[in-house]
Amino acid sequence: MELVVDANIRFAALIKVSATSDLIVDNSLNLSSVEFIFSEFEKYKDLIKEKTERSEEEFERFIEIIQKKIKLIPYEEFEPFIKEAEKISPDPKDTEYLALALKLNCAFWSNDKKLKTQNKVKVYSTEDLKNELKK
Repeated sequence: MELVVDANIRFAALIKVSATSDLIVDNSLNLSSVEFIFSEFEKYKDLIKEKTERSEEEFERFIEIIQKKIKLIPYEEFEPFIKEAEKISPDPKDTEYLALALKLNCAFWSNDKKLKTQNKVKVYSTEDLKNELKK
C-alpha cells in the first residue's frame, strides 16, 4: 500500500515503540513524504529526544531506519497539485502533504481528524491503518 506520511506520524514513531513505529517499518507499506519532513524533524529533535522512551542508541538507529523507509519527494514534483490541495485542505500546514497524495494518487497517513472532512484524498489514522492491514 502506498501512503503519504505526515511529520507527526514520524514523531510518534520516534517517541516510543507502538503501533505507529511498527507500521512505519512494515514492508507492505510504501511511504513517501515531502522533503521538508526531515528539516521539520531537526527543528523538534531535542524536544522529541526529551519525550522518547528509547535509549540514545535506539533513537539514532530508528531515525536511520525511518530515513531509509520514507521516500522524499521534491516540491517541484507535486507543485502542480498545490492549488487543488489548497482548496481541499482544512489546514494550510497539510497542503503539501495533500498535494503529494494527489500527485501519487494514494492515501495519506495522519491522525489529524480534520483531514477526513475532505473527500478527495483517503486519510488513514494509525488505528484505521492497523485495521486495514489485518484484512
